[in-house]
Amino acid sequence: MQRTSENPEDHVVVVLGASPKAARYSNMAVRQLQAKGYRVIPVHPTADIIGDLPVAHSLRGIEEKVHTLTLYLGPLHSRGQIDDILALAPQRVIFNPGTESRQLEARLRAAGIECLHTCTLVMLRSGLF
Repeated sequence: MQRTSENPEDHVVVVLGASPKAARYSNMAVRQLQAKGYRVIPVHPTADIIGDLPVAHSLRGIEEKVHTLTLYLGPLHSRGQIDDILALAPQRVIFNPGTESRQLEARLRAAGIECLHTCTLVMLRSGLF
């Protein structure tokens, strides 16, 4: 597992399944990524703002080059997102606990996209993000 770079602001991180509820891990990830200087795009189908960040309602609306997509959707919900994730073409996808999907991972690996099975929050706290 390698770090993204010494300059977090050089990397766009998409949080798919971001929640506006502060107690959710996805919300904590949005806040911690932002605090560490990453350019964060939370994705939620109906929320407009998470923290002080505007929310993309789908992956299709994201035009920036994405370094990391961190996944907070279970496999039943991510199944319908596979084509959009592939079209987004992130350099890596983080499967947080409970989001593992063999189907999605196989498609990502076939497209040359790095897949990590880990926790974004742990990676951030340990300096491995």
